[in-house]
Parts: sequence; structure tokens; C-alpha cells
Amino acid sequence: MEMMHHRDCRNFAAVDVAKGICHRTKNMVPADGDQCEECVATPKCKGCRNFTADAKRVELGVCEASTATPKFFAYPDMVALTCEMFREQ
Repeated sequence: MEMMHHRDCRNFAAVDVAKGICHRTKNMVPADGDQCEECVATPKCKGCRNFTADAKRVELGVCEASTATPKFFAYPDMVALTCEMFREQ
């Protein structure tokens, strides 16, 4: 598994930009802290087959499954938990 942070886990509930609560342990944890052994990855655009990163702007990409014109812009860390077009890589 790729190294992730607490903010990349389904058990993480953000309180603010720097910290959150781990649903599993009920403890306050830093958002950018290292994942634990119980990490369950949150689906994000960067892990979707339909996501294509813009070569000119690393922090921005496009959802190729989008039917909108122009295609839907997305950033790699966008949570795709409810996205019907999400296809895991």
C-alpha cells in the first residue's frame, strides 16, 4: 500500500485543516500524520481510472468520464466517495 496520511483514511473526520478525529480510536490525530495499520483508503480522484492530470498544472486534472463540455475539472485529492463515475485504478 502506498504511504498515506490520516486525511486519506475513511476513519478520519476533519475538525480543521490541521487535525481531525479518528473514528476507530476516537482520538484527535494530525491530518498529515502517517497512516496506521488499520487505514482504509478513501476513494479520491487521483486513484480513479477516469482522472487525467493536466501536464501544465500538477494540482489540477480532468474527469474523462464527465459528459459536460468542457470536461469536469478535478484536483487529485478530491474525495470521490459518492462519485458514480469512480473506477479504481
